[in-house]
Amino acid sequence: MKFLVLSDIHGSVENIEKLDAEFKAADAVIFGGDFAKFGSPETGKPVLDKLLEKHETIFSVLGNCDEPDFLEKIESSDISVEGSVSFYNGLAFVGAGGGTKFSGDTPFERSEDEILEDFSIVKNITELSAEGGVPLIAIMHNPPKDTKCDMIPNGMHVGSEKLRAFIEKFKPLLVVTGHIHESSGIDTVGTSTVINPGSLMEGKYAWVELSEVKKGEWHIDKAELKTL
Repeated sequence: MKFLVLSDIHGSVENIEKLDAEFKAADAVIFGGDFAKFGSPETGKPVLDKLLEKHETIFSVLGNCDEPDFLEKIESSDISVEGSVSFYNGLAFVGAGGGTKFSGDTPFERSEDEILEDFSIVKNITELSAEGGVPLIAIMHNPPKDTKCDMIPNGMHVGSEKLRAFIEKFKPLLVVTGHIHESSGIDTVGTSTVINPGSLMEGKYAWVELSEVKKGEWHIDKAELKTL
């Protein structure tokens, strides 16, 4: 199965248009949040509309630059996995939107506990437990702490310790994150692959290919960072 992995589009409809071949080749699109440009919430809807035009199977959450009530729009478009679970071709997608509280300048900043609460559904579904069952793909706008995906230019890791603990406990096959533009990367937390594709506004994205080696057991065959 092939996934086009995007995050932090920030109103850049023109860069979505440059990915027609990738949209066509992908079985589904995973989007890590930030439809809107910072300070311009009205730029989120054109991005949503363009994504819906490009692909029929999308799994997404909100970013910290998106207004909280924009969640209604992605839910009504049937692409939200924020605080919920969606099953697709033998995989389970769950998500948590927004960024941890920092400057207060963006509309969707939350505590670590509030973000983690979006994943509470996982512990209530026994087949998604760490012991086995449906492989889990987790989408979290805010990255987990201490990976290649959460480092700012001064070398400080600014991700969430509690999201990292969630990954260590539930062992998702794949974690898609975003938020920290300068820290696009691929890393691991335990057995989980973590990808920050970077900001599509800056021409960055990722491509992931998975295969089911036997029933219920999936393997990541390819995970690549790409640029336009």
